Amino acid sequence: MSATAPEASDAHPRFAEALRELGLADVIGRTRRFPEQTRTAQEAAAAIGCELSQICKSLVFAADSVPVLVLMDGASRVDVELVRRELGAERVTRAKADVVRETTGYAIGGVPPFGHVTRTRVLADRSLLEHDVVWAAAGTPYAVFPMDPKTLIAHAGGTVADVRETAK
Repeated sequence: MSATAPEASDAHPRFAEALRELGLADVIGRTRRFPEQTRTAQEAAAAIGCELSQICKSLVFAADSVPVLVLMDGASRVDVELVRRELGAERVTRAKADVVRETTGYAIGGVPPFGHVTRTRVLADRSLLEHDVVWAAAGTPYAVFPMDPKTLIAHAGGTVADVRETAK
């Protein structure tokens, strides 16, 4: 599976604009669009040809009904109890699709790690830092972009935390 030639249209227009505003216009040229969806971490890793853990998932949860974004490597699952403790919340649940779209401006499967319509708290799992480069959604289920994880987390305004589910 090969990506089409990089163009500004490969990323969602709102996300491309957010990249420009952040001084990251060069990322637009590195965005890769695929003919098939890359909505899941497995689909994205297969299309890119990278390790599953090099995919950065952008997942929205509700902590006491307040949206929070969790950035997680593609090979791992979020431990909602660890998120709850990290945030000092009473209850943490997976956000419904309408809340994800309302909060980020993007549909599930294409949510980028930053460039959202509203500012939310962001937790980034420490496992992302194990890679030189991670790949994240560029605002659509068909497009991804590469970035070093420290830069990605910084632009997302993320706090590094240990929120990955571990074997019990």
